Amino acid sequence: MFRVGVGWDRHRLEPGRLCTLGGVRFADCPVGPLGHSDGDAVVHAVIDALLGAAGLGDIGRHFPDTDPAWAGADSLDLLARSRAKLAAAGWRVVNVDITLIAQRPTIAPRAAAMAAAMAGPLRVEPALVSVKGTSGEGLGPEGRGECVTALAVALLTEAGAAESGG
Repeated sequence: MFRVGVGWDRHRLEPGRLCTLGGVRFADCPVGPLGHSDGDAVVHAVIDALLGAAGLGDIGRHFPDTDPAWAGADSLDLLARSRAKLAAAGWRVVNVDITLIAQRPTIAPRAAAMAAAMAGPLRVEPALVSVKGTSGEGLGPEGRGECVTALAVALLTEAGAAESGG
């Protein structure tokens, strides 16, 4: 059996914030995502896609922004915890596909590093994590550089199912 989940997240960009997206630090970016944790909208969208596919709710149910325990949390740690929740429910990740919409930073040069950073906590090969970036083309809040928006799709299979060979 397979299950598909979709995740979406958006974070405002603020000057002086560290910019971490897909678990990768963009040290040369003058703005970073604002959030209760590290604000990594890419990883948050992936978490929502995974939890949704497994029927386990969303990131807010498991790591609420009202809980001080998650203040400043590393989103890759939240991803690892989410994958463990999937495993406990009998699911494993087949692949994840992500699109990040942002005027800045430029994603393409760091897409492979982002895939590798997320693959570890997901316990999959980096080739099974696709990261794509697109600009806002000057339109909307992404195009004006006000925020980053991430969309993710995740495919899960039952934990006992044969390996995909990918």
